[in-house]
Amino acid sequence: MANSPVLLDTSVVIRHFRRNPTVTAQMDAAEALFLPAVVLGELYHGAFRGRQRENELRSIQELLPAVTVLGITAKTAELFGQIAAELALAGTPIPTNDIWVAALAREHGLPVATDDAHFDNVRDLTALRW
Repeated sequence: MANSPVLLDTSVVIRHFRRNPTVTAQMDAAEALFLPAVVLGELYHGAFRGRQRENELRSIQELLPAVTVLGITAKTAELFGQIAAELALAGTPIPTNDIWVAALAREHGLPVATDDAHFDNVRDLTALRW
């Protein structure tokens, strides 16, 4: 999946913000970068709570021109419900925001660049370990 479009999870963006050279190289090599609106919200939440608020807000602003932010649609909500039910029935729930990320990935046919293993529990989803 080198050079393919990817959906970025919060864990990967944070590693990029912390200057992880492997993550930054992967992002630079991607054909296109997509950021779920829910991930953007998580990033802003962390920035407004953090000790380095101005630096973290600047990092977010510098990221935005390089990504396409994907919002929630009625289709995303349907997929969210489907994925949440599948995970609950399998006894493998994951955090709610990550279900939204998975729903967007499934809706748009994108792999998720992540550092979180729980995405492996979502069927029909490709998780890229960055």
